[in-house]
Parts: sequence; C-alpha cells; structure tokens
Amino acid sequence: MTRLCLVTTSPLIVDFFLRGHLRALQSRYEVTLAVNTDDPRFLEAAGITVEVQPIPIERKIAPGRDLVALVALWRVIRRARFDAVISVAPKAGLLTALAAWLAQVPVRCHIFQGEVWANRDGAARALLRLLDKITASLATHVLVISASEREFLVRERVVSAGKAEVIANGSLAGVDLDRFRADDDVRRVVRARLGVPYADTVVLFLGRLTRDKGVLDLARAFAAFAGRHRTAHLVFVGPDEDGLRGAIELECRDFADRLHFHGLTDTPEQFIAAADVIALPSHREGFGNVIIEAAAAGVPAVASRIYGIQDAVVDGETGLLHPPGDVQAIARMLETLIVDDDRRRSIGARAQQRARARFSSDIVTGWLLSFVQAALSGAGAKPRHEPAP
Repeated sequence: MTRLCLVTTSPLIVDFFLRGHLRALQSRYEVTLAVNTDDPRFLEAAGITVEVQPIPIERKIAPGRDLVALVALWRVIRRARFDAVISVAPKAGLLTALAAWLAQVPVRCHIFQGEVWANRDGAARALLRLLDKITASLATHVLVISASEREFLVRERVVSAGKAEVIANGSLAGVDLDRFRADDDVRRVVRARLGVPYADTVVLFLGRLTRDKGVLDLARAFAAFAGRHRTAHLVFVGPDEDGLRGAIELECRDFADRLHFHGLTDTPEQFIAAADVIALPSHREGFGNVIIEAAAAGVPAVASRIYGIQDAVVDGETGLLHPPGDVQAIARMLETLIVDDDRRRSIGARAQQRARARFSSDIVTGWLLSFVQAALSGAGAKPRHEPAP
C-alpha cells in the first residue's frame, strides 16, 4: 500500500482541520501523522487509526530544539520511505520540506494557511518570508487555502503562480454541515450556561485569543456601543494564548456583566448555535474557517478586509468587512447588525446558502483526495518496501 505522512505542529490543528482528511485518507493509504503530542492515541476515540509519531515541533523559532525536531522527523521519513508527505503550519512546513528533501521523498506538499509575517515589517518579516520561500522551493507541490492568499504569496515572490494551487473553493477543512447548523435547543442551553438571556444579542469571537486575531480591537469596539445597546453581549471562546483576558476586561470594564469567556472547546458548533453575529477582526488570516462554520448555521460575520477572509465573506451579502484595526468601523458594523434584525437574518441566510453550496467538508476532502491521487500518479508511487535499516 502507498505510504503517506501528514506533519503538523499541534493536535489542535489536527482536531480542528485534519480529522476528516485523515479519516478519508486512511481508507486509501497507509497513513502516518507526525505531530507534537504526548498522547499518540489521541485520535482513537474519533475512529481514526493512523499511526501517530510524536515529533517535538514547536510553533516558535527555537534553533536548538528545531534541529532536534528536524533530525527526528528525517529519521521517521527515511525509515518509512514515504511516497508522499504533506505538511500544515509554517514550522512543520519548513522542517518537513528539509527532512523530506533529504530523504528524497518523491511527493512533497506544503499547505500554506496564513503567513505569520504578513503584518510584520523589518528583519522579522524578511526572515520569516525567506523561511516560507525555502519551504516552497523544496516542495514539489504547494497548496493554499484561499485565492487571495495565493495572490499574496505570488506577489511576494514566495512561490510562482504556476506552482501554487487553491484547495477546492478555499479553506483547509471546509465545514461539516451536519455539525454546524442552527439549533434552537442548543441555543437555549448554551445561553443559560453563559448567563445570557435567550432574547439578547450575542457577538461571538471563536478562536485563539491573540493580538494578531484583533481581540483587543473587538473589545474596544464593543465598549464603544455597548452602552447604547443594553441587551448586547460579547462572548470569547478559545485559549488565551497571549494572556489578553485582563486587557479585554479592562477595555470592557463598564460592561463586565455582558462580557463572557470560555476557554478551549471541542464543541464550537454549540457556541455558534448560540450566537447572532460572528466577529473575526484578524490582522492576518489564511481563510477564516470559523466564518463559514458560522455561515452554515445562518450566522453572519463582521470581519477584517484582508487576504484570506475576503474569500470567506462576500462583503454586504454574507457579512460585513472592515479595514483591519479600525475600531470605529468594527463598532459601526456590529451595531448595524445588532439593531437591524431583518438585515442580520437576511445576510445570515445568504451566508448559509453560500457555505452549503461551496464549502462543505465533503467538497474539500474530495478535492484533496483527488489531488493526492494525481500527485502520486505523476510522481510514480513506489511499490511497498521494507524500512531502511
């Protein structure tokens, strides 16, 4: 059987974006997942039986530990003699590209999903851009998760136009339409748990609480209009990676009773079912999968007009886009959807229709399966062989 290896940095990425792909790939190939985990059995409960290889890949630059991870990854790839490797996340992409190139893997694919240097400048931007360029040059195939991200990478000369390909209609995982849907019973239960009255309006942020996600912009925007709308609530769901909860609470101190926090969740669909508007004021984003997940439940978005997100939202039709970092614009757009119930529902209905037609997980996973098959056929997949000594 053909051997395939997926490499990424965190089990969270696997849980949020790769489970469906792994489940489909394991039915066709002998699949190994290389990821930074202490629990190689973390996928078994989901019925995913791929081999898990713990590799200590860290998200942040750490030269010594990165070298250790590179050697460990190279040993796994060399021993298994994979027919193809696919990497997701910047650090995983660089280490995988180097390790797989050294091991002479015939199909080496990296999936770009938002560039950490996009909103930086100076030496940091130049270095991180160079590392992404090395990743792209060593890969035999490059995939991106939105058309606007592809344009950005081509414009920045990270990858050539002929080498980069957009996954399906965009996104890394698509949306599970059976999971993300409107559910009035769930809405009541989640709101009761949060202490939010059923008839009040909920603005939801769902994701990592980091500066790059614009969560402080959102807090300031909420504080700007919350005094005029006493039934508006702001809910943050996700891990506080940058330690921003205190700063958010300070910005919204006059409305603390309508500010709610919930940490990491494995049931994001429940919080989306409880929301009226999803907010994603990111300063950088490869696509913004949470937008189409919310859309599938009929929840419209207020989000930044940046590459990636502009593929997930049709401005004025399935959501409202604002300039990144523009607190006044965020406040104005959120207030518009809070006040105008008919417009909010109309935009939500169009968002739902678009999400179901273009971004179902079946479409995205089917596209990826076809891509892998074509890439292997083009490279001439090797027959199964014994591991190297």
